Amino acid sequence: MRLPRRPRLLLPVAIALVAIVALFFLFSGIYTDYLWFDAVDYTSVFTGVVLTQIALFFVGALLMVAIAGGNMLLAFRTRPMFGPAMFGGASGADRYRMALDPHRKLIFIVGMGLLALFSGSSFSGQWQTWLQFINGATFGKQDRLHQFDISFYMFDYPFIRMVLNFLFTAVIISIILAAITHYLYGGFRLQSPGVHASRAARVHLSVLLGVFVLLKAVAYWVDRYGLVFSDRGFVHGASYTDVNAVLPAKTILAIIALICAVLFFAGVVRPGGMLPGVSFGLLVLSAILIGGVYPALVEQFQVKPNQQGKEAPYIQRNIEATRQAYNVDKTEVETYNAQADPTKVQPGGDTSVSGVRLLDPALVSSTYEQTQRIRGFYNFAEPLDVDRYPDSAGKLIDHVVGVRELTGPPPEQNNWINRHLVYTHGYGFVAAPGNKVDSSGLPDYDAKDMPVVGPLVTSTNLKEPRIYYGEDDASADYVIAGGNPNNPQELDFPQTGGTGQKNTTYTGGGVGLGSFFNRLLYAAKYTEANIVLSGDVNTNSKILYERNPRDRVQKVAPFLTLDGNPYPAIVDGRIVWIVDGYTTSNDYPYSQSESLDDMTRDTSTDRRVIAQQPSDKINYIRNSVKATVDAYDGTVKLFGWDTNDPVLKTWSSAFPGLIRPASEMSADLRGHVRYPEDLFKIQRYTLSRYHITDPAAFYSGQDFWNVPNDPTQGAQNIKQPPYYLTTTMPGGTPTFSLTTTFVPRQGPNLAAFMAVDSSSGSGYGRIRILRMPSSTPIPGPGQAQNSFQSRFAGELNLLGVGASSVRYGNLLTLPYAGGLVYIEPVYIQVAAGGGQEPYPILQRVLASYGSTIGVGRTLDEALQKVFGTEQQQQENQQNQQNQQNTPNQANTALNSAIANAKKAYEDAQKALQASPPDWDAYGEAQKRLEDALKALEGANAQQPQPAPTASPTASPSPTASPPASPPASPSPTGGTS
Repeated sequence: MRLPRRPRLLLPVAIALVAIVALFFLFSGIYTDYLWFDAVDYTSVFTGVVLTQIALFFVGALLMVAIAGGNMLLAFRTRPMFGPAMFGGASGADRYRMALDPHRKLIFIVGMGLLALFSGSSFSGQWQTWLQFINGATFGKQDRLHQFDISFYMFDYPFIRMVLNFLFTAVIISIILAAITHYLYGGFRLQSPGVHASRAARVHLSVLLGVFVLLKAVAYWVDRYGLVFSDRGFVHGASYTDVNAVLPAKTILAIIALICAVLFFAGVVRPGGMLPGVSFGLLVLSAILIGGVYPALVEQFQVKPNQQGKEAPYIQRNIEATRQAYNVDKTEVETYNAQADPTKVQPGGDTSVSGVRLLDPALVSSTYEQTQRIRGFYNFAEPLDVDRYPDSAGKLIDHVVGVRELTGPPPEQNNWINRHLVYTHGYGFVAAPGNKVDSSGLPDYDAKDMPVVGPLVTSTNLKEPRIYYGEDDASADYVIAGGNPNNPQELDFPQTGGTGQKNTTYTGGGVGLGSFFNRLLYAAKYTEANIVLSGDVNTNSKILYERNPRDRVQKVAPFLTLDGNPYPAIVDGRIVWIVDGYTTSNDYPYSQSESLDDMTRDTSTDRRVIAQQPSDKINYIRNSVKATVDAYDGTVKLFGWDTNDPVLKTWSSAFPGLIRPASEMSADLRGHVRYPEDLFKIQRYTLSRYHITDPAAFYSGQDFWNVPNDPTQGAQNIKQPPYYLTTTMPGGTPTFSLTTTFVPRQGPNLAAFMAVDSSSGSGYGRIRILRMPSSTPIPGPGQAQNSFQSRFAGELNLLGVGASSVRYGNLLTLPYAGGLVYIEPVYIQVAAGGGQEPYPILQRVLASYGSTIGVGRTLDEALQKVFGTEQQQQENQQNQQNQQNTPNQANTALNSAIANAKKAYEDAQKALQASPPDWDAYGEAQKRLEDALKALEGANAQQPQPAPTASPTASPSPTASPPASPPASPSPTGGTS
């Protein structure tokens, strides 16, 4: 039955409409991308990448269709003249042919179209390989095996492999399609006995198989160069077996494959299957015996019995290449005869730790949030960041900094207008010196509040405190800003009086929504009709998206790997995000390949507070680019930092003008540059083994190190993160550094201390390792943490009773007084009034040197107790009191001290529960609590001591710390001991 005319017309119309809508959405995605690049002034990147992808797409699609489709057409045109019956009888192929033959043109066109689509897409996805191949810069260094420049392996070899893979795929598909076509149209039959084939089919398939084997010969020859990436040996790179067995085997196999290809081509003129069969058997047999069995025998009977001696030259090559590839070949390793006895040093003249950072950026984020977020729709990043700013005297001090970012409107006001037009940005820069707190234990902010005030604001001349671009999850969403400057509707910051808020109008960059066409495109992109319909979107409106600084830099420079932790800084009066960019590769010959994720994983990444790196394998990295993103208008700038990096030179050639010279960086920006965290983590991972440069010692592995687990995370098996702080290395001056420690593979003692100069001066990037002597056991971080917790359990538990709990801050390790000192801040996490979440307040500082430890309200007080000045005075006073006081007097003093401590604690809790919290009263109560704890310690010492049970010749250690106060009962709220 025929369909009525109208339904028959509606079907193609409906199909056409669906196609038009689909194409419009596809076009909107591509064109809005162009508008974004145009708004940030990087259209050259967009056009460069897109045109390269289009060109590669058509090259890949046309080549695949030409090769595969051409062979299919050739098989059809050379079909037997007398049809399928020439071999006698009918077959199943006849039924398939009769079903498909009426539609063969349509099937061919659709099939080739799909093949072109997939092959073109795959080929265009290799645009980075192509651009590096045609723009590759030389390294000026040669590999140790083939004496080629490193650039051959980094840029040329990947492209050769890409072309070979494409050709292999094309030939295999051609063989399959040609065989199917010959079979359907009678070119050959699978009949007993054997295969009956026409001469045309036999010639065609013989040539294709010959081409395949010829490509295999080329692949065998090219594989010889890939041996520099082998993982067969003790380390990565060509091993003894690779050089002495696999390399000649690949050469022989290439020759054999070439002979086999000739034999396949000989099948063109000689009928029968003997020559192809012989060549195929020869190829398979030689691949098994020469390519597999022979290297395995060499490995088993020559290498393994004497692996250390055989592999030594190749381990040496791996060590040299790995140290160069990870940029640690200039690391300075020096023996540090660390002193462990504080009585044998004079710390008085050493001021290297006087300004050490005590605020832990991972802990005080919630403190900043509760005391400085002002309203519930703002928050701060976790962790906060560490940077340097001058104090009133002009001295650079480590600061813990953050920006107040917007999380979005309150839930009850979460509609489209508020979410995208009103709540558009965060506001303010908050900072506090890392080496001090106020009388209550809170950060001593020098930039705070809304509007931003404080001495740091004045000294940096901050002009624009608004944050339209930030790290918060809300930055993943778009906002529409600008609008009507005469009637501002964007929430700037809350204020008292009037409407309760001050509004503003954005004046920065973005994609204009003045034209209806642009609004229609973005309505399609975000499937949001309000972009077109809303009267609040006008000719002045601009749409802002891709607002995370990492995302913006990644989009502008897709060839870079970015550091997981961008940080904000006040530069030239504006807040900018500084993002470190890396050029990475897994094609550096002889270098050890490792997972990027494994090398950078630690406490921060496991807690998902900073971005994780992908699990890609790399064996080369350089910090080649310093990028900035303006927090107000989103301007992206890329500065070439490592100008000697050939990979950066390659990409600079591919995208001229994209990377600015470092000379264009302002002095203010240079002052805030720091050594990137992820690069340092990768380098410490590498140096845990590759600090050893002797092949024999490397093979034995006796001196390999580990990065210690984070002792503040309890039993969790998570690496301790590196810490930014100002430290003084032996013979040096105080320098802003990134530091870490190592422990032996077996044993808890400290093995080494590592620091890199993170300031932007001439020493930037200088890596130094202080290696501990094996004759003097220096406690490792885990041992130091255990000592802290056990020694001061009583006092710290008393602080953490009731609604409070003890939180340990970052455990810092620094060279000090000829040894190493551990410094750890201790916070009391308190629950304030007004429904606020609990947040930590700094209350104590712990310090240890060797096996001697001390605690104080300040670092100086803790160090005095460690090095005996105050400790000896207290011990003398306690001894005199013990001789004079009676047991009853001791009991009275003990009870009085406990009562005073309890009263001070209750007063502190009342001050916190007030709304708002009474910080003055809290600080005064904390001072009384401290006095009560000291009195408690003294009263405890007055108690009659039991008779010693040890040998009468035993004497107390001259470095013994003051006796601990009696441990309090465990806190019901989980106070840490």
